[in-house]
Amino acid sequence: MANKYSIISFIIMAVLGITTSVIYFSENPQNMQTAHLSSQPDAIMENITAITMDKQGKPNMKIVSPRMLHFADNNTTQLIDPELTLYRKSSQPWFIKARHAKAIQGADKVDFWDNVSIHHAADESNPATLIKTPTLTVHPDKQIAMTEDLITMVQPNLTVKATGMHADMNTGDIKLISSARGEYVPTS
Repeated sequence: MANKYSIISFIIMAVLGITTSVIYFSENPQNMQTAHLSSQPDAIMENITAITMDKQGKPNMKIVSPRMLHFADNNTTQLIDPELTLYRKSSQPWFIKARHAKAIQGADKVDFWDNVSIHHAADESNPATLIKTPTLTVHPDKQIAMTEDLITMVQPNLTVKATGMHADMNTGDIKLISSARGEYVPTS
């Protein structure tokens, strides 16, 4: 009799297992296909040069990238080896380079990572500046750049290392957040 109940239990478990499998496999491919499609780019562009203008028709930003992928589901764009130029009131623009970047909501926010450098030539108010960091977030419309990572900033006769930075790229003001240490090397 115990053997009879074991066989009935086995049959019930088998039917339940088969039913669950049929439901899972009949519904899951659609879910997987939808997820797969939403993670696919809706546009792939190569050898891109894009320039945006201000209301007066002057360039305010230029993006150059050998490859760009846009994802419609979250309105993000991935850039490979991007070069971003931010024009400002000063005669010298800021140049930002990295191995990778992701633009969010159009270009409201751009996250750069992997070998990031940001620099500008000397102008009327600021010395030539080069900053290197592993990551950088830029808000192009606000002309703001920031990172919480380590930075190395090089200006004529001065090298500064710090953790974290907030830069107003329009005025050239750079605020170092913490652990700033500098080395001044006078010109001989």
